[in-house]
Amino acid sequence: MFAVHLLSFYFSKLQEDQIKKVDRYLYAMRLSDDQLADISARFRQEMEKGLSNESNATAAVKMLPTHVYSTPDGSEKGEFLALDLGGSKFKVLQVKVSEDGKGKVQMESETFPIPEEVLNGRGSELFEHVAESLKSFLQKHHINHTRKPLGFTFSFPCAQSKIDEGVLLSWSKNFKARGVQGNNVVQLLRKAIRKVGGVDVDVLAMVNDTVGAMMTCGYDDQNCEVGVIIGTGTNACYMEELRHIDLVEGDEGRMCINTEWGAFGDDGVLDDFITSFDREIDAASINPGKQLFEKMVSGMYMGELVRLILLKMAKKGLLFRGQVSDALRTKGTFQTKHICLIEQYKGGLENTKEILEDLGLNPSEDDCIAVQHVCTIVSFRSANLVAAALAAILTRIRENKKLKTLRTTVGVDGTVYRTHPQYPKRLHKVVRHLVSDCHVRFVLSESGSAKGAAMVTAVAQRLASQRKEVDDTLAAFTLSSTQLQEVKAKMRVELERGLRKDSHPTASVKMLPTYVYRTPDGTERGKYLALDLGGTNFRVLVVKIRTGMRNSVRMYNKIYAIPLEIMQGTGEELFDHIVQCISDFLDYMGMKNTRLPLGFTFSFPCNQTGIDKGDLVCWTKGFKATDCEGYDVVDMLREAIKRRNEFDLDIVAIVNDTVGTMMTCAYEDPKCQIGLIAGTGSNVCYMEEMKNIELVQGDEGQMCVNTEWGGFGANDNIEDIRTRYDREVDGGSLNPGKQRFEKMTSGMYLGEIVRQILIDLTKHGLLFRGRITERLKTKGIFETKFLSQIESDRLALLQVRSILQHLGLDSTCDDSIIVKEVCGAVSRRAAQLCGAGMAAIVDKIRENRGLDHLEITVGVDGTLYKLHPHFSTILKDTVRELAPNCKVDFILSEDGSGKGAALITAVAQQHNIEKQEPQ
Repeated sequence: MFAVHLLSFYFSKLQEDQIKKVDRYLYAMRLSDDQLADISARFRQEMEKGLSNESNATAAVKMLPTHVYSTPDGSEKGEFLALDLGGSKFKVLQVKVSEDGKGKVQMESETFPIPEEVLNGRGSELFEHVAESLKSFLQKHHINHTRKPLGFTFSFPCAQSKIDEGVLLSWSKNFKARGVQGNNVVQLLRKAIRKVGGVDVDVLAMVNDTVGAMMTCGYDDQNCEVGVIIGTGTNACYMEELRHIDLVEGDEGRMCINTEWGAFGDDGVLDDFITSFDREIDAASINPGKQLFEKMVSGMYMGELVRLILLKMAKKGLLFRGQVSDALRTKGTFQTKHICLIEQYKGGLENTKEILEDLGLNPSEDDCIAVQHVCTIVSFRSANLVAAALAAILTRIRENKKLKTLRTTVGVDGTVYRTHPQYPKRLHKVVRHLVSDCHVRFVLSESGSAKGAAMVTAVAQRLASQRKEVDDTLAAFTLSSTQLQEVKAKMRVELERGLRKDSHPTASVKMLPTYVYRTPDGTERGKYLALDLGGTNFRVLVVKIRTGMRNSVRMYNKIYAIPLEIMQGTGEELFDHIVQCISDFLDYMGMKNTRLPLGFTFSFPCNQTGIDKGDLVCWTKGFKATDCEGYDVVDMLREAIKRRNEFDLDIVAIVNDTVGTMMTCAYEDPKCQIGLIAGTGSNVCYMEEMKNIELVQGDEGQMCVNTEWGGFGANDNIEDIRTRYDREVDGGSLNPGKQRFEKMTSGMYLGEIVRQILIDLTKHGLLFRGRITERLKTKGIFETKFLSQIESDRLALLQVRSILQHLGLDSTCDDSIIVKEVCGAVSRRAAQLCGAGMAAIVDKIRENRGLDHLEITVGVDGTLYKLHPHFSTILKDTVRELAPNCKVDFILSEDGSGKGAALITAVAQQHNIEKQEPQ
């Protein structure tokens, strides 16, 4: 028993001595954690260089765009063909993807050899050989009865400007076919297919084998967003944010980047890690100075690297008693497959002895131990280097997504990863050590990169089909110049009908007289009380206007909420609540005993028979208080003040918020004679000639007309541009059939239109994986403010996804792009419709005045105009296009309609004084 222990100890000591000997000799190949972190950081910098327009030309890591915008989502279906060209043989496959999206993929394949003379001949001969083989496969499997989409895996560096286009940058892997480099290989394949004839295929996509591996794994695991090849060559791809890819136009979404990381170090950044053995390998290769990382990592070179090390150690007397065989001196005799056999858990030493003997050597036991350790160091360094570069990619993805912890999947293929007994475990362990904040799952690409080409084709076809469905859905929101001109013309007709006595009752645009006869002239002065009711908030203000100076208005205000039960209760309850708020404000200001002139901004359609008389036509914006419609709101306010019996007010004027906005802006700019509200509601007012207003006596001078254009369309004259989503929103509103134009243009409804579209797209499986959540079914959940946020140019898709997740919508990157498009289509149409309406009004004013050219200013208020990133620009562009003879400036009402109410009150008081003065 003692002898057995002694022998065991001796063998362990012998093994330890051999390992130390090799470690000392190959110390430069053993990489510490700090060194790996350093290499990872350097690769990260190289990625940045490759992505940047400025530095891409000189970057070693080319970061090639693939124009693959999405990984599989499981909904792909159909039959596809795939070609896989990347070695001395190529493969043709038929891939059938089941419709149920349960990962059922059936494949038939055949491998065809490529003769040496074809590899080294003319490029046309190579592609004709491929086309002939494809034809043979189709005939053998009776496939050629219908046109089939085909994906082409081409495992060489290519510059792609489209998914179905790839210009070969350089051959590798012993390919030397002439006339291919610098040409579009898809075009060469199509040309060969046409020449061969009898092959009815549509080449839809060309992909790199690395992309193919990612897409293959991505079909089974939808978290897969990285592909790695560790085989004869090595490479990686991953899904990058489009906004970071300078070489490609567009900022929305993601695109797969083929890193071509085999060239990492070609610019010298790895010189301090490259050993003398690596330099010797490089010098003897067919491409010295190129693909240096690949030469340290891949299966094409690892065996040769071990052979060189063994040869040098033998010459130094460290192995084989200093003896060297002819086979050991011969390049290519020791291959990576030998490393895999030598490093097997069981039988590794026996395999070592056998392999060395086949090389004409007579190894001792300790030679075998040493050789085994050399193989371990070389393969472990390969795994370490791959792990360092992969860690950089994973960190970049995590930071792109702004996550503390990333969960992702890496699809892997390649003979080294597949066949080396310990390589995968080493790689996984080092990656997890280097990026502890990334939980990484590694999946072996079971069916190779050819299936991936089919999946890329399937995804491309799915995206094209989805794109068409989305485009068809949103096409209804795209208005042509002709349609906008028609809207302008129809609006003009309704403006005229609203002004005339005979047609006013049936006009959809009511053109309500406001009894405001002029805009401010700067002589207004005094202290006024103003009320502002137009939404869920109610504002009370004191406004002080100093005489003789514009821009000399001081305001004090307080905002009060109007609860829903008050909005939709009785009229008496509503006005009692308003008076309660006024009482609180007067107490707050210490003004209970002061009787100030008051202007009441009341932002609902009213029939006015005087500046202080207005019958409510109908409620809008969610108000439904009973016993108000048809009654004078000023009288209702006076009665509520009497009921409270605490204070008295001199109600001089009732004004619409649109008129208040015009007056506020006109105080700053005398050319302002139009007011526009583009917010919760939508409306316009303007100064009309008295002679055109048949509802009011008198032909001299002007009066502001409150158009109430939100009602435009009530007589079905814009049905041709209303969509089923507009009708859905209208049907679910508090006032079906009314305010149709407002429901297409205002903030109260745009979010709801978007929600209806999202539901429809989800039902068709185009969004949110076809799952309609309870939140998405909830009316009003998609507020219009989300449109403004989602369409912000500064907002990355990641933040769009965050907004959607806040709404309970688990979205992909593709979902976010579509949602952004939907928001854009809805808001663009709203701005264009407002622009068409405004064009009708400015042209009417120009014609009223008999001018060839009009210069006028529009005062604007409303959250949609103020906060939406594109609404105001589209509105202005539309007015410019539809009313070319009018120069229209837009100024923002900074102080709201409350200040306007005070100015109207001041103007009205002056007007009353002027009327009372003897002529």
